[in-house]
Amino acid sequence: MATNPIHVTDHAIVRYMERVYGIDIERIRAELSSPTAALADRIGAPFVILSSGHRAAVRDGCVVTVLSKRERRRLL
Repeated sequence: MATNPIHVTDHAIVRYMERVYGIDIERIRAELSSPTAALADRIGAPFVILSSGHRAAVRDGCVVTVLSKRERRRLL
């Protein structure tokens, strides 16, 4: 009998965060899709600095990841 764990999708994790922890995913989406992020993408800037001091990486019209303060120093 196989003991492989069941795969948990990102969708399931997002719904869990919303419904169990009360995290407002749409508020986060709005924060990350700011006019500043859109401008950064249009001018070819690879990052936008968030109010928290973290950096959001933008590429091809998408915010693709958020880097911790430690990670952002490594990429500069």
